[in-house]
Amino acid sequence: MHRVKIEKVEIEDAKELLQIYAPYVEDTAISFEYEVPSEKEFADRIRNISSKYPYIKAVEDGRILGYAYANSFKERKAYDWSVETTVYVRQNSRRQGVGKALYEQLEKSLKAMGILNMNACIASLAKEDGHLTDDSYHFHSKMGFKLVGRFHNSGYKFHTWYDMIWMEKMIGAHEETMKNVSFGEWSI
Repeated sequence: MHRVKIEKVEIEDAKELLQIYAPYVEDTAISFEYEVPSEKEFADRIRNISSKYPYIKAVEDGRILGYAYANSFKERKAYDWSVETTVYVRQNSRRQGVGKALYEQLEKSLKAMGILNMNACIASLAKEDGHLTDDSYHFHSKMGFKLVGRFHNSGYKFHTWYDMIWMEKMIGAHEETMKNVSFGEWSI
């Protein structure tokens, strides 16, 4: 991990990030999308999300190994201090600390913005199958997230019903009087 750099994602990264994301759509229940988005749609997602929240990548020798971002938890003003987080790592780069490095930087950037709650929505199954493991749950647990809820049979993919769990991590103090979040003002 000593040669891996964490950088801001650029719109031009859409094609390479989509190459990382596509196997999660096509082969797993980690993403509940059925179809891989087009490069243009993915670039639009990057543009929209990064205008407000951190969208970062792990790069080694010019190759993107993974990416992470935060997005709105809910659209109502009272939720401004909470985000939903996402991380995807290239299949052959998993279990090498890439996700950890991305999430550590993501948390640091979110704290600097004034975000207090990181939330993760994770597909879950009573037992592992060929499309889903508990790896995401264990990763988030190691990163300090706590399980807060389970929705049963909420996602259907590969002729299987999957549960959805929510995990949270508090990263700031919840005060009676809060400063506004600095949307769009994030750095690495």
